[in-house]
Amino acid sequence: MSRPGTLFGLGVGPGDPELLTIKAARILGQVDAVFAASSSKNDYSIAEAIVAPHLPAATQVTRLSFPMTRDEAVLAGAWAGNAAAMAEVLAAGRDAAFITLGDPLLYSTFGYVLPLLRALVPDLPIEIVPGITSFQAAAARTGQVLVESGENLLIASGVDEDGRLRQALETADNAVILKAYRSFPRLRSLLGELGLASATTFVTRLGHEGEAVISDLADVPSKPHYLSLCLIKRTKT
Repeated sequence: MSRPGTLFGLGVGPGDPELLTIKAARILGQVDAVFAASSSKNDYSIAEAIVAPHLPAATQVTRLSFPMTRDEAVLAGAWAGNAAAMAEVLAAGRDAAFITLGDPLLYSTFGYVLPLLRALVPDLPIEIVPGITSFQAAAARTGQVLVESGENLLIASGVDEDGRLRQALETADNAVILKAYRSFPRLRSLLGELGLASATTFVTRLGHEGEAVISDLADVPSKPHYLSLCLIKRTKT
């Protein structure tokens, strides 16, 4: 049996094609195939659009549909089907890259398909290339220091339940809330109750058309874009 190809998990950053690492760009120019996650609601991949300037014309790009749902059975079926499609390419000895927004190991679909691929192709060579995260780019865009000296930084999900998120925010020096698009009015209310509204900067569509940095949470629409986050800094520098 031939040796399987290598799977590269590539973080492609938050949106600006120039924020890819040199290593990620090099790998994209060498692999036989690229897999890009997309929503089942449309035939478009943000990650694919980001890497397009770095891809040779002949590179095969396959969009993998991942439904935006909390139904575990539906999700499990999608992950299994996508992993099987990737395994077929890799088992044939072809190198492939799975591209993901930000970093491959931070709230990424790559983290879900990785154990499935390891089970389907036990001897699969895997290399993970970290990427610039959206909150790092947002901090650079706003000039906000994330942490300094003995401060800590909380990285939380806006889809977490209120009780857990409240408890985490109460003990954090500074925080990043990713996935801030889900039920934003609830999140806005929670930040207000904790006295953190004035310490919060809302950033949406960073590196994409329609990018916005909003310092007053009252100005954020009730249903912001999927690519939205909050930077929270209790201590001003």
